[in-house]
Amino acid sequence: MITNGIYLKNFKLKKKSSKVANILKVILKKKDPIIQSLSKNFKNSFDTKILRKFYSSKNFRIIGMGGSILGTEAIYNFLRNKVKKNFLFINDLDVSIMNNKKEKYSNLIVSKSGETIETIVNLNILTNKSDKNLFITENRKSYLYEMAEKLKAEVIHHNNFIGGRYSVLSVTGMLPAELMGLNSKKFRQLNTLINNRKYLNSLVANVESILFFVKKKKYNSVILNYDKKSEGLFYWYQQLVAESLGKNKKGLLPIVSNMPKDNHSVMQLYLDGFNNNFFTFFYVNEKNSSKIISNTILSKKKYLKNKKLTDIIFAQKKATENVFTKKKIPFRSFEISKRDEKTLGELFCFFILETILLGKLMKINPFNQPAVELIKDETKNILS
Repeated sequence: MITNGIYLKNFKLKKKSSKVANILKVILKKKDPIIQSLSKNFKNSFDTKILRKFYSSKNFRIIGMGGSILGTEAIYNFLRNKVKKNFLFINDLDVSIMNNKKEKYSNLIVSKSGETIETIVNLNILTNKSDKNLFITENRKSYLYEMAEKLKAEVIHHNNFIGGRYSVLSVTGMLPAELMGLNSKKFRQLNTLINNRKYLNSLVANVESILFFVKKKKYNSVILNYDKKSEGLFYWYQQLVAESLGKNKKGLLPIVSNMPKDNHSVMQLYLDGFNNNFFTFFYVNEKNSSKIISNTILSKKKYLKNKKLTDIIFAQKKATENVFTKKKIPFRSFEISKRDEKTLGELFCFFILETILLGKLMKINPFNQPAVELIKDETKNILS
C-alpha cells in the first residue's frame, strides 16, 4: 500500500539510480504554481458565495474541451455514487446536438484562452440568457469574456499560470467539484504525500522503469482499465501524457483499453504482437456488486455459482497479470480500495508528478503544446 486507498505493484526493474529522486526533490521544493495546486495550502480562485445561486440546480451542463473538462469528467465518473446531481459533459462537436429548451440546465462554460472554437460553437447552440450561466476563463479580453458580459453571467478567472491539463486541482476541476457537493480541499494531498516514503519511492521507481522502456524503444503506455467509472480518469491521463511529452520527435503514446471487453479485440496483439508496449493495470475493489443467481447456471459452469461480478472481473485481471508475467511483458498494477476525494487526489498527484519528471529527464518541456496551435490556426484560415 502506498496510501490507505492505493496498492501499487511496481514494474519489475532492478536497475536504480539517485538521479530521478534528486530531480523530484528539486521539483517539490520549487514554488511552481502547478505543484502548489496539489497542496492544501493552495487557495481557490473563487468564492463559494458565487456558487450559492447554483446549489438549487439539479442538472448541470459542462461545456469545454481537453484540460478544461476532462479532469472534471474524471471526478464526476469516479465519485458518481457521492454526487446527487446530474452532470452532462459537452466535450466534442456533434452534428446532432440541439438545444432542447424543455430541459433546464445550469451551464458551466470553461476555456482558459476564451477562444476555443468547439467551446464557442457549443456555447452558442446550447445556452440562453435565461439560463444560469457561469464562465471560467482568463482575466483578459476574449470571446468568452465578451459572451459572459452579453449574457450577464458571472466570470471566474482561470489561473493563467496553470495549463489546462494540469488544472484539475485548481479552479477548473475544484469549482465543479463543489457544485457536485464534494469537498475540494480533500483532493489536495501533496502536503501529506511528500512525507510518505512508500508513495515517493514508488513514484521514482516507476519513472526509472518508464525511462528504461523508452531507451528500449517501448513507446506505448497501455492502460488496462478494469473499472468503468475510471474511464474518464484515463482519458484525462491520455491528454496529460500525450500533450506533455509528445515533442521534438519524442514522447509516449497512451492507449486506453477498457477491460475485460478488450480481451476480445486487442488482447491478442498485446500478448503476441509487436514488442513496444508497457502496461498499467487498474482495478477498483467495489464493495457492492451484482451476484449471479445460482439456479440459472448450468452444471458445466458451476465455478460461476454464487460469484459476484467483482469476483469475475478480479479473476480476469489476475489471470491476465499471470499470463503477462509468464510472457515477461512489463506491467505495473494499481488496486484501489477507497473511492473518495482523497484517493482520487492522490492518483491525480501521482500521474502529474510522474509526467513532469519524465519531461525533465527526457529533456522535454512538459508544459507547452506548440504543435496543437498549428491546427487551430489552419482551421481559422479554412473557415475564413
